[in-house]
Amino acid sequence: MSNNISWFNRAKDEAQKKLPLNERIVGIAIVVFCVLMIIYFISHQIRSTGFFTSEFGPFETFLFYGFWIFWITTAGLEAVLSQRLPSRIVDTFGGIIFATVSIGILLVFFPFEFAYLADVLPDSIRFLVQWISNDIARVIMVLLMIGHLIAAIYSPIAYKFIDVKALKRKKSN
Repeated sequence: MSNNISWFNRAKDEAQKKLPLNERIVGIAIVVFCVLMIIYFISHQIRSTGFFTSEFGPFETFLFYGFWIFWITTAGLEAVLSQRLPSRIVDTFGGIIFATVSIGILLVFFPFEFAYLADVLPDSIRFLVQWISNDIARVIMVLLMIGHLIAAIYSPIAYKFIDVKALKRKKSN
């Protein structure tokens, strides 16, 4: 690859390349983690531990679990199809924006009580999450929202430029 190739062309080439096995494994690991998190939080709902407060209604449920489904979808697309491009399309056209809005709304309404986060775990491993307070959870959510906001701005711009470059290349051939 020569040095005069634009970063857009390199990004497009990278997006269309088959993913190496280690990156596919990471995608599978993200899917497994998200599924485990969904099971973990559903167990809180089934057992009525108090983690989800009375403000956690159908809309908040949609936003909360939709966030996890978004990550399962994008990581699953990469793992199964072995390409970045399909997941980037999902990211760019809605996924990142949905995740950002979900985090923001859940941060405002905050229908959680993190004092109960460890209640569904066996006593021997509760220490792993017992230290997370409502304030720490809010900081984590703000950091997640900032990361998603940056991605929400960057992804469509990068996707559009890559698409424009591909169109110009096709016209010149």
